[in-house]
Amino acid sequence: MAGKKTTRKNKNFRAGYVALIGRPNVGKSTLVNSLIGQKIAIVSDKPQTTRVSLLGIKTTDRGQIVFVDNPGVHKPLHLMNRRMMNYVYSSLETADLLLLMIDASKKFGHGDQYVLDILKNVTRPIFLLINKVDLVKKENILLIIDSYKDRLPFKEIVPISALKGDNLDRLENLIYQYLPEAEKIYDEEEVTDQSEKFLLSEIIREKLLNHVEEELPYTTAVVIRSMERTELPEKPTSGHRPGKPARPLVRVQAEILVEKENHKGMIIGRKGAMIRAIGTEARQEMEEILESQVFLELSVRVREKWRDSEEILDLIEEQKG
Repeated sequence: MAGKKTTRKNKNFRAGYVALIGRPNVGKSTLVNSLIGQKIAIVSDKPQTTRVSLLGIKTTDRGQIVFVDNPGVHKPLHLMNRRMMNYVYSSLETADLLLLMIDASKKFGHGDQYVLDILKNVTRPIFLLINKVDLVKKENILLIIDSYKDRLPFKEIVPISALKGDNLDRLENLIYQYLPEAEKIYDEEEVTDQSEKFLLSEIIREKLLNHVEEELPYTTAVVIRSMERTELPEKPTSGHRPGKPARPLVRVQAEILVEKENHKGMIIGRKGAMIRAIGTEARQEMEEILESQVFLELSVRVREKWRDSEEILDLIEEQKG
């Protein structure tokens, strides 16, 4: 699904990279999904849901905005977390515009200051996005604006609700004002840089996150071991009605990695109930996206300290394409 670069020029056409920066769970992935108009990134209320930078590409007559959905900013404890933060640091250097997103319903804390400290020497233009304004009173939004406006030289401060779509048209208009006149970066039919394998692994991980609690969200990963597509023969005719072409069959073998034996049991669940529920939900979404029948085989494997394993982390990144 990675985009093929194009060379066609358009007068007054604007294009560029717009990177989202913020603490975990402020709504970055929800915003990208809303702006693109379809699900590009998985969404969960668990921290560190986004582990690699994903592109969401929106092309209109006015231009092309390539949104970079980054992992949430945090202090890294493992190799995986250091790699996550490397995506953030890279986008600070390469993006044309940065969108710092905060959660209006949360009080300012040490984590917010940590993000601001990272951005204080950045030369790229920065917007402040105050998300989840639907959860707070208007006077509180004004207080947030007042408390932030002098912390960094923000070019724009935009209150939004990524989930409800409030003020997103205004945000998009402002973004175009700060992008350079340029050619399209990707073909206009492209909406993301993710491979099918990576997308399927993320779907499984999203369903997993929705079912597990405590430390499990941080210590699980999904690897697609194989993916095969088979074209099925046409369904037989019935009476005078012609046969219908059958949907392709996609066979997916996926492995959920955990760090402890007891975590494996928690994911499998009593008599396999948990892993069946995860598999059913994942398969249903896969069938919608792939427009195919899906046979999903899920297994759970213990791999101690995989978050510090170069081999496993490389494999996960390679799946992205």
